[in-house]
Amino acid sequence: MPDVIDWTPKARAVLEAAAELFYAHGIHAVGVDVIAEHAGVTKKTLYDRFGSKERLVVEYLAERDRQWWAFLDRYLERTRPDSVARVAAVFEAAARWACERGRKGCAMINAHAEIGDPEHPAYAVLTGQKRRMLALFTELATRAGADEPESAGAHIMLLHEGALVCAGMHSLEDAFTRAGKVAVDLLR
Repeated sequence: MPDVIDWTPKARAVLEAAAELFYAHGIHAVGVDVIAEHAGVTKKTLYDRFGSKERLVVEYLAERDRQWWAFLDRYLERTRPDSVARVAAVFEAAARWACERGRKGCAMINAHAEIGDPEHPAYAVLTGQKRRMLALFTELATRAGADEPESAGAHIMLLHEGALVCAGMHSLEDAFTRAGKVAVDLLR
């Protein structure tokens, strides 16, 4: 397995194909032969660039995580650093992301259903993303002046994760709007 990936156009094509297929069908349901065909490369090229399907899964989840944080940053930049509006901005960003890129729910939650082994290299990406979200909510609760920011951050995290699941399952209309309102009320 290569330590550093040479991000050639073919490597990018493989990652894009894998991202599309993994998100649409699940990680275990998609084989490297299907990914290679979808990317227009050979399996040898896929293995030359990524070394294994496992590494490709790690890169898919890490890229999705990177894209989420870049997307979220654009929403957070519009608000004052110490305002409760930053919490509302996270829920607004999540709603937009779900509408544009997450019709099947959270990629991290979906992947965790398939990768529950803490020894799997992708496990750290999955849990790391959720830890960073909790840290963000705790920081936002602190900046908003919450009396118990760790507790408030945990409650907001639960609201956010619940909204992710409800939106992904299409079981509750306006899940992010509703959860975001409760989160903001919690901090007021």
